[in-house]
Amino acid sequence: YMFLPNLLGGITLVAMGIWVSVDGGSFLKVLGPFSSQGTLFVNVGFFCIAIGAVLVLMGLLGCCGAHKESKCLLLMFFSIVLIIFIAEVAAAVVALAYSSFAEGLLRAWATPTLQNDYGSEPVVTKIWNTTMTELKCCGFTNYTDFMGSKFAKENGGSLPPSCCWTHSAPCSPEEAMPLAQLQLAASVISS
Repeated sequence: YMFLPNLLGGITLVAMGIWVSVDGGSFLKVLGPFSSQGTLFVNVGFFCIAIGAVLVLMGLLGCCGAHKESKCLLLMFFSIVLIIFIAEVAAAVVALAYSSFAEGLLRAWATPTLQNDYGSEPVVTKIWNTTMTELKCCGFTNYTDFMGSKFAKENGGSLPPSCCWTHSAPCSPEEAMPLAQLQLAASVISS
């Protein structure tokens, strides 16, 4: 029954790829600083369509092989699934090896959105509020990410309510410090 997830996943990826290719503007709004790279989303859309088509073909290959009880088709299906599995393991190893590089890229993208767009762009604000509430954190690193930000300047130096234990507004840096200390302790314990 491995062919069914491949078939459904492929159809989903094709649909997502078409959606990104046709209506990339909605994704550009969410990703703020990357909006200057509009052609990137067209490429991502085509990539999703291509990968989805391969998965659909794999699903059909597995389905036909199982239905006809063809050793050749089933062996081909198994070989492709094995190659994909090996590629995923290799990708996980590479991701682990370059995790600090990825963190640097993410920080370079996230910090400017906190400094410039938080509080003024509703989509960015909602994403950050949800992230900070769910992860019980403040900013990307800690509450100092908001120092000198557009939000802090417009709100008299106060921080978002999600930066404080009580989630009350206004939230001062002094109230956010215990959360930052807890984050630091958690990072020391986990390392």
